[in-house]
Order: sequence, then structure tokens, then C-alpha cells
Amino acid sequence: MGDATVRFFEDLDHRGYDPLLAKISGTLRFDLHEGPQTTHWLVRVDRGRIEVGRQDMEADTVVGTDPAMFEDLVTGRENGLAALLRGDMTVSGDARLVVQLERIFPGPPQAQGPHRYRRGVR
Repeated sequence: MGDATVRFFEDLDHRGYDPLLAKISGTLRFDLHEGPQTTHWLVRVDRGRIEVGRQDMEADTVVGTDPAMFEDLVTGRENGLAALLRGDMTVSGDARLVVQLERIFPGPPQAQGPHRYRRGVR
């Protein structure tokens, strides 16, 4: 698993609270498939409070992709919606959570800051 992926989830966990997620509650599980092995990351959001763990448990939303694609997503080299439309990523359950959580993913490398600043969403 790539360093950027681990760093992304660790940074997310250390935030504790993100005001951009203040109206969001739910659980998202990210399943990173590499051959027969799957790495799980569970993100719990409760009105902006964030907890991250490595559990493989039920979640409101499950996102599946391979580790390389996820690495591209967390570094801003890839767009989540484009990956989903191409079939490089799957989403099951409440897709609204993915759309809402997307605002904390970084933007393209040439853009300053994460998506939320490029889009003007605060």
C-alpha cells in the first residue's frame, strides 16, 4: 500500500473534526483490492467528527478500487467521479456519502489546496 494512502487516512483520523463535514453522518468503508488481498479502511463521520480504523465491517457506503487508483485519488492525480464512470472504482450503498466526503480529497497537483478551495465550498 502506498505511503500517500496511509498518510491520507492518518491525517483524516488526526483531524478529529472537519467543519466541511458538519452536516454529514455515516460510515464509509474503502476496500482496496490487490489480487486476493483486500485492505479495509473504515471512516466514521458523525456531524463532522471523524474516526478512521482498519475494520472490515458493515458500512453505509462501500468504495472498492485497487491501491494504485486510490493512491492517485488521494494525491489529486485522479478524479473520483471520472474513475467511477470508467469502472475503475465501485460504490455500493449510500453514494451521497462519497459525494459529500469528496470535498476533503485533494485537487489536481497544479491546483492550490484541496477541492473545497478550488470550488469555493466552505
